[in-house]
Amino acid sequence: MLLGALLGGSAAPAIARAAESEQVAAVEESLAGQRYVAIGSSFAAGPMLPPAKGGAPARCGQSMNNYPTLLAERFGMILTDRSCSGATTNNVLGPWGDIPPQISAVTPQTRLVTVTIGGNDLNYIGNLFTATCIHRAKQLPQGTKRPSCGTVKVPTEVEYARDEMQMMEIARRIRTVAPRARLVFVQYLTPLPQPGGLCPATPVSEEHAAITRRIGQRLSEITGRVAQAYGAIVVEMNQSSAAHTPCDTLPWMIGSPEGYDGSQGLQWHLNFAGMQATANDIGWWLTRAGVKQAKPGLSIQPQSIPSGTPTVVVPPAVPGTTPKAVPSPTPTANATPASGSGRPRR
Repeated sequence: MLLGALLGGSAAPAIARAAESEQVAAVEESLAGQRYVAIGSSFAAGPMLPPAKGGAPARCGQSMNNYPTLLAERFGMILTDRSCSGATTNNVLGPWGDIPPQISAVTPQTRLVTVTIGGNDLNYIGNLFTATCIHRAKQLPQGTKRPSCGTVKVPTEVEYARDEMQMMEIARRIRTVAPRARLVFVQYLTPLPQPGGLCPATPVSEEHAAITRRIGQRLSEITGRVAQAYGAIVVEMNQSSAAHTPCDTLPWMIGSPEGYDGSQGLQWHLNFAGMQATANDIGWWLTRAGVKQAKPGLSIQPQSIPSGTPTVVVPPAVPGTTPKAVPSPTPTANATPASGSGRPRR
């Protein structure tokens, strides 16, 4: 019945909590020493972003500079990082081979849960790898053997509806197991510029770019509805990053530039600047909600990557030496309480 309702385009359940009053109420508290669980796919894990994090399954590709680690350090929280590259909503709710369900890390003692999931269910970023392969194969000299690239997949309405249903179930279980936890949904960063703005770092056709943009838009809408239904905060990194695509002066994503050696992270994924910006924006909303920083001297403002930084920001070689965030003149994060009130605008 739920699947049918989602296909019919119905709104989120009417019993949605008012996030502004319940989830984002500015009641001062410290999360230092409290338990934080990070759930998500590669946009949370940080594959190939140095340095690699030990202890996690190698195929998850977790980085010591991913946003959950930067955020936990900032607020002095005890992090259980269950993010894993390639994860779908199935892998949050159930096991993935030898990897337990990500959601099993959430307990009644958990006080913060961040979630970045749903993109792999729709081939959101996977399509970009396929589109890149197709684009470059077409540029090979005639007679050259071309690679088998596969096809760019357009999700069906059933697949969109299933993704939303799965994300609703993730939020429901988190709320049931950890009713005192702050629940934060973090949107996927925007991987492509607006139509007409493609560049050598985004080697895909306009046709495939349009498909990717549409998937990103639908995914952000799904995430927003899920957050509204369960009184969560939405950190709209899709909007914050719109001026920081691989084609922009200060990119937060790597794209797929010709000859790229992978030293700053996996292609079509976040670089260090993107992870730092994501941690900054989440942190800004937590402090707005009254959460005290473990490091009082650190200023947090959304979009805090200062102008004049190099195009690719190199992460610190040693964990724990992340540069301090430099605040923007005015708050510009596009995070929203699920109720939509108090939303900053650019």
